[in-house]
Amino acid sequence: MSHKAVAKRQLIDQENDPMQKADIVIIGGGIAGTALAYALDNDGDVVLLEAGDQLGAHATGRSAALYSETYGTLPIRALTVASGPFLRHPPPGFTEGPLLSPRPVLHIARADQMDELTRALISMQALVPSINPLTGPECRTLAPLLREAHIAAGILEPNACDINVERLRTAYRDGARQRGARIVTSAPVTALSRQNGFWQVESPAGTWQARIVVNAAGVLSEQVATLAGVPAIGLQPMRRTVSLIDPPAGLEIGRMPFILDIAGAFFLKPEGGALLFSSADNTPVAPGDALPDEQAAARAIQRVQEACGLEIKGPSQSWAVLRSFVADRNPVIGFDPAAEGFFWLAALGGSAIQTAPALSGFAAGLLRGEETPDRLTGLGFTAAMVAPARLR
Repeated sequence: MSHKAVAKRQLIDQENDPMQKADIVIIGGGIAGTALAYALDNDGDVVLLEAGDQLGAHATGRSAALYSETYGTLPIRALTVASGPFLRHPPPGFTEGPLLSPRPVLHIARADQMDELTRALISMQALVPSINPLTGPECRTLAPLLREAHIAAGILEPNACDINVERLRTAYRDGARQRGARIVTSAPVTALSRQNGFWQVESPAGTWQARIVVNAAGVLSEQVATLAGVPAIGLQPMRRTVSLIDPPAGLEIGRMPFILDIAGAFFLKPEGGALLFSSADNTPVAPGDALPDEQAAARAIQRVQEACGLEIKGPSQSWAVLRSFVADRNPVIGFDPAAEGFFWLAALGGSAIQTAPALSGFAAGLLRGEETPDRLTGLGFTAAMVAPARLR
């Protein structure tokens, strides 16, 4: 169906019936939902509902904005690797500037962490053969602020990058609209019911009838499922506190790598002339818009000072990021076996930005009834790894 035909059909429906019609309603306007709306090019009427007054204001807008092929579980790493070609070379007209800029990741280890470093090296090399083991002195050459007594060795991921999140988010939003999707903000879903083979989706912005509902509501995905009468999947929001400090006078940070403790005790990266850091905490919390944790910020300061010798009196700014996981830490993507036409796109654990191209393409393929792409199966990814059925 052409974009003009889609628009004409929407107008006729709205004039003759207060309940608007759609083929697919996507609930959640973060990067995952917006990228899926883009990927569903010409697949009927697509409506995206965002509870807030703008898209991606929560987890998407507060991300550490890193493309790292060594982050996460195997399905996340496979989706990240498969997304690399799109992010490095976007389709013509998708965006006006590059989405990625070089930012190598340096995984560091103390002398007592060498066994952990070795295990990590073996695991990482399976999908990212470009990584390199480094000696302590080589680590300090890349990041002179590291203390000699603290660093024994490291692993360098040379092809990691910063992601221009705002540019990516804008490109997906604008591209989705150009492809015929309707994006509605200030539209929190208040009721979901299955009637006569269709989902009825109610919000203050209107009511829609759709064949398929996609639950891409981030940390609120479990609440959306409850509204629909769909069994829980054990989704747990986790809070992470992130802070900024000004770098020491005279320290050149522009080309400094993203520094990550091999045990995940902290990370540190340049960010707009400042240093962004965190204790990489994962504190279970209730869904909502969480506040930063002062104790987590204090732990991060202590760990960064121990590793880098920086004197940090206090952060200039702190904020909280909520990321959601299920028990095995893999995403949940696919139709729920207990509810016809109810599709999960959830539990992405902070990976949605760096996996957006492959994630949305895979999800769109499932919605069309297609097989998993070869580029994913070749990386060890299977649909069963992320299917909701595994959690039942």
